[in-house]
Amino acid sequence: MNLTVPPCASLPAPEFGQSSDGLTVARLGDAAFAMIPKRHGGFFLGSGWRLSKPLADWTRSDFYGHGGDVADETAFRALVQEQAEQQAEVATLARRETRSSASTPWGPSQGATHYGEGVVFHTTSGHVGFHLSPERNAKVHLHSCSLAGFYEEDAAWAAVATAWPEIFTTLERKQAEKTLRHSRPDAWEAIHGRALLPGESRTRDAECFAQDHAKDWVVISAIYSDPHPGFTEVVATLGGQCDPSAQERRFLVPSKEYKVGPFGFVIDESRHAAYDGPSSFIGWRDRG
Repeated sequence: MNLTVPPCASLPAPEFGQSSDGLTVARLGDAAFAMIPKRHGGFFLGSGWRLSKPLADWTRSDFYGHGGDVADETAFRALVQEQAEQQAEVATLARRETRSSASTPWGPSQGATHYGEGVVFHTTSGHVGFHLSPERNAKVHLHSCSLAGFYEEDAAWAAVATAWPEIFTTLERKQAEKTLRHSRPDAWEAIHGRALLPGESRTRDAECFAQDHAKDWVVISAIYSDPHPGFTEVVATLGGQCDPSAQERRFLVPSKEYKVGPFGFVIDESRHAAYDGPSSFIGWRDRG
């Protein structure tokens, strides 16, 4: 059975249901979403576009986008509702689309969306991003300012939304804050006037890990050991350097213990035995 969520004010109403192969799905205007199981458990948010057939006829093959992990159906519905609020907010903003052939760092523009005076979002064949007029660009924080006024979509765009929040939606501002915090922690700290705490920024946490373990052996490659069942043979370098000139050492780690964290596995030399015997790594078999 398909259920329609009652609209709030001018919010577009999402339609929820089940696909023909049992996926929890939703339609929101031209956008389609699905809660797709991952191979090793959990779900991710799949997306599609302009699926005109009934929800009950949708299948996994209709979805090609990957919108990140989804914990459960409650979280899925919340994400779809968030997209509904996003669409409603966009409708209240004075954005307009035009044709464009402007030159950008990513190639000739194939179309432009004007977010406001001096704030233009360009689409090209290979990339997208914002271009700011000199007047607008002068207001971007020094730590994240581009002298040319171009800001690509992956991370740099967050500087634009941070400088001019009134022309962005609630969701876009939330995404910009998260992007800036994780990718450019120095800029985030300068803007917010405080240091980030452990766990608040992937980049800052990675920097701390590298500093804390600069003199430790950190695994850069691993393989199950054929000569030593139950163990994983690993190659490690100091600080986890991947430089070809870095000194490498091999260790044997119990396979049950070998679980890689977000920034690598640190060798405990008091427990993990250095190893120079027969290797399961093809590249090490001919080494002396």
